[in-house]
Amino acid sequence: MTNEQKKVNLLGLSPQKMKDFFVEMGEKPFRAQQLLKWIHQVGLENFDDMSNVSKVMRDKLKEMACVEYPEVIYHDISKDGTQKWVMKMPGGSSIETVYIPEGDRGTLCVSSQIGCSLDCSFCSTGKQGFNRDLSVAEIIGQVYVAAKSFDKPGEKRERKITNVVMMGMGEPLMNFDNVVDAMALMMDDFCYGLSKRRVTLSTSGVVPRLYDLAEVSDVSLAVSLHAPNDELRNVLVPINKKYPIKELMKACNHYMSSLPDRRKLTIEYTMMNKVNDEMEHAQQLAVLLKDTPCKINLIPFNPFPNSGYERPSNNRVYKFRDYLHSQGFIVTIRTTRGDDIDAACGQLVGQVEDRTRRSERYIKLHDVNDNSQSV
Repeated sequence: MTNEQKKVNLLGLSPQKMKDFFVEMGEKPFRAQQLLKWIHQVGLENFDDMSNVSKVMRDKLKEMACVEYPEVIYHDISKDGTQKWVMKMPGGSSIETVYIPEGDRGTLCVSSQIGCSLDCSFCSTGKQGFNRDLSVAEIIGQVYVAAKSFDKPGEKRERKITNVVMMGMGEPLMNFDNVVDAMALMMDDFCYGLSKRRVTLSTSGVVPRLYDLAEVSDVSLAVSLHAPNDELRNVLVPINKKYPIKELMKACNHYMSSLPDRRKLTIEYTMMNKVNDEMEHAQQLAVLLKDTPCKINLIPFNPFPNSGYERPSNNRVYKFRDYLHSQGFIVTIRTTRGDDIDAACGQLVGQVEDRTRRSERYIKLHDVNDNSQSV
């Protein structure tokens, strides 16, 4: 192992761990705030440029620490202004991060794993298989890279990232500790200063971790529901077999009740033609959510090769929405953004060295299906 590898990557230290780092060095805790500001607010990785840090301290930091962020190997901008970064991770795999501008709002969609440890049937990311969890530095590094790419360096620079959603590649609650530390950096006043309402964690339903989250965080919550009953959700979101809808909704309601304010749970519902978009599904969904303060986000399916699903017509989507409206729900239809650069919801794939061999099985399955249909 080289000296460089032994250095502590300060980019990945949560505010508390940054304080601990300086205390262990025999320094005052306020040094942590100085470094957090220089790294995350100003965007510096060279200790020599940190003017209010003594030369002795800078030299010590150069010996013990570094600021390293993911390498961007591809960056593209959609015709609608959506941006996508592909970032290379140690080991050869890559992840994707997406920025979605809309008026004075700029939402960054951040990945938490290389690939995904779950296998939702309608998600392109899941079909790539799974390699590993991302470190704190690799998660917050996506925010760091995006901010540096279009903000002028400096503490008072314009903030184009107003919201972060943990909705990129991976299941955030399966990488619990690293995601929690990264979100703490996003919300810290000496880092990105985002409010707890503007950082959203999206989960497919890792129920035990939802209870754990209530103990350590108060970020906003979204749940990838996608079906109103267990029979259908078992197919679309296989983790439902372990944590069925009743348990999931109980855990979500517990988490929301733990928050100090009256926020609503976001229900994400990807609509697939003649799969989960019938009126009976809308009716079941209304019954399921009648006692849960929530807003429902309908997401027309974004096709990818060999998915086996189709996007529903606008009429089917509007009919579904109108019924839920009639039952008193707040319902939005997510506008497809960035599909011309494969940056739309469910399309993030990166390049995954698949330890699960799921991608290999998926490809073989569809090769068999294609051959049988051509006979």
